[in-house]
Amino acid sequence: MALSLKLPTASGRIEAYTLRGTTPVKPARGVPFNRIAYSAAHVVADPLAAIDPWLQCAVDWDATIAYRQRLWSLGLGVAEAMDTAQRGMGLDWPTSLELIRRSLDAAKDVPGARVASGCGTDHLVLENVRTVDEVIAGYEEQMAAIEKLGGKLIVMASRALARVAKSPADYERVYDRILSQAKQPVVLHWLGDMFDPALKGYWGSNDVDQAMDTALAVIAAHPDKVDGIKISLLDKDKEIAMRRRLPARVRMYTGDDFNYAELIAGDGFGQEITHGQSDALLGIFDAIAPAASAALGELAQGNLQKFHDILGPTVPLSRHIFAAPTRFYKTGVVFMAWLNGHQTHFTMVGGQQSTRSLPHFAELFRLADAANLLEQPELALRRMSTLLALHGVEA
Repeated sequence: MALSLKLPTASGRIEAYTLRGTTPVKPARGVPFNRIAYSAAHVVADPLAAIDPWLQCAVDWDATIAYRQRLWSLGLGVAEAMDTAQRGMGLDWPTSLELIRRSLDAAKDVPGARVASGCGTDHLVLENVRTVDEVIAGYEEQMAAIEKLGGKLIVMASRALARVAKSPADYERVYDRILSQAKQPVVLHWLGDMFDPALKGYWGSNDVDQAMDTALAVIAAHPDKVDGIKISLLDKDKEIAMRRRLPARVRMYTGDDFNYAELIAGDGFGQEITHGQSDALLGIFDAIAPAASAALGELAQGNLQKFHDILGPTVPLSRHIFAAPTRFYKTGVVFMAWLNGHQTHFTMVGGQQSTRSLPHFAELFRLADAANLLEQPELALRRMSTLLALHGVEA
C-alpha cells in the first residue's frame, strides 16, 4: 500500500505526495574506506529539562552518544563539538567539553573509532576581547583541556580572532603558537562567512585567494603538525586549487556540502595522492550517514559509478539543508535524525528547531525520499504528519 500525505509547497498550496517506495540505502559492513571520513555530529537536546531553551543548554547524553555509536558502526569518524553540534549556536564550552569527554570514553569500546574534537575560543566574551594574546590564551585553555582527555584537535576558526586581528600576520602568530604546542597533528578549520557571518575576512583578507595564501603559509611552516585542513567555502574550484598546493601528506578535508561527491571522488591530479582527492569532514554526513557509508565502500572497491549513483541523489537534499541562511543547516540535520527514528522528538538546543519554515521541511521530506534516505518510511510519514498537524495542516 502506497504511503501518502499532504504537503505544503513553496507557493503556499497543499498538494498530495506519495512516497516513492524504494528500498532505503543499506551499506555493506566491514568494507575499509580509502578516504578518511568524519561526520560532524549533532547533539540531541533534552526536551524534558526545565530550562530557558534560548539561554540554557540541556543535552540528552544517552541519545547523543548512541548517535555517535551509529556513525562509528557505519565506518564514519566523528568530528565532535563542531558547528553541527551547535557550537556557538546554543552549545557552550563547558557542555562541549563534557560532550568531548563522553565521546572519547565511548570510542574506547569501538575498535578503530575516530574522534577529532573542536578546539576554539568560544568561551571568551566576544565583545570583551581586545588583543591577539587573549585569543591565544583562549585557544590554549581549550587545547589543554581536550589534550588532557587524549583528544585529537580540530582547531576551529575563531570569532574572537576575526574580531581583533589587524593583518594576516596576526593569524600567522596565533596559529604558529598553537601548532608549535600541539601534541599530535591537528585538523585546521576554515569556515566561510556563509556559515558564520562573524568569520568574514578570516585569515586577514576578504579576498579568498589572499586568505588562502596565508593559510597555506601557516601550514607550510608546520607541515608535521597539520593532519589536514577542512574548508567550508561552498566553492569547489577554490578547494581544488588549495588541495593542489598543500604539502605532501597534508589532507584536504572537504567541508563543501554542495559539491562533496565530486570532490571526494577526486581528479587524480599529480603524484601526491592527497593533491588529487579530498577526504571528508562534513555536517551532511550526519543526515545521510547510511548513503555516505555505502558510497565510500563502493569507492574503496573501485566502483566509481556506484559511488556516484548512491551519493549523487543526496546532493540536492544537502543543498536544500544548507541553503541560505546556511548557518541554520543544523535544523535540517536534526529533523532528519527525528524522521529516521534516531531521537524521539524534534527539539533542539537553543530552540533552533524554529529556524526553518514548514515549506522548507516539506521539501526536505520530498528530497530525503528521492534520495532513499527515509530509513523507516512509515515512521517518517507519521512524524511528518505530526509536524504538519502542529502547523494546522491535516495530512
